[in-house]
Amino acid sequence: MSKMKMADGSTVVRRNRPGTKAKDFCRWPDEPFEEMDSTLAVQQYIQQLIRHNPANIDLILKMPESQDEGVWKYEHLRQFCMELNGLAVRLQGECHPETCTQMTATEQWIFLCAAHKTPKECPAIDYTRHTLDGAACLLNSNKYFPSRVSIKESSVAKLGSVCRRVYRIFSHAYFHHRSIFDEFENETCLCKRFTQFVTKYNLMSKDNLIVPILEDENTPGESEA
Repeated sequence: MSKMKMADGSTVVRRNRPGTKAKDFCRWPDEPFEEMDSTLAVQQYIQQLIRHNPANIDLILKMPESQDEGVWKYEHLRQFCMELNGLAVRLQGECHPETCTQMTATEQWIFLCAAHKTPKECPAIDYTRHTLDGAACLLNSNKYFPSRVSIKESSVAKLGSVCRRVYRIFSHAYFHHRSIFDEFENETCLCKRFTQFVTKYNLMSKDNLIVPILEDENTPGESEA
């Protein structure tokens, strides 16, 4: 219940409807995927699996039979970007332009920001914001992704470059803000899920997967924007 003070000084007691509290926000009834008939069915299904157990990565990434693979990859990447905003918010408290003047991961990796007319260095927190904004613009583009049920192969081919850029947010957090990374990862398993996702669908080279989140660790190298 909530109380509201009216202009005449009286108080009105209002009963909140179910679902209005933050803890109830995502508590819609579960549905089998084959019974979901919305154009947002894939997104709903993925979020349903994450809500149940974010650590059950194999199940979350298991594509239902007859599902279009391009749409499946697209919806997963949309979901990753939405969840990565949570990590970006946490980084803001510690990752300042004065201290993290470049988007780095260890001393061997310096990333250029592609949000500018000519790719250039950015403070890490600006790179993070620019990258997530750019990913959102592309993934919501009516030109490349006008449908949520069918996607052209030429548009699916653009997902790899988005994966490479957003992954750098994980790598910077891991190597330079480890406590924030660990806390976020323990809650979401997001970096591990992302790493398994891009590995499963060959969206990134294993040489670029520098966060040792899986059993096989990778050796750092050099990268372009």
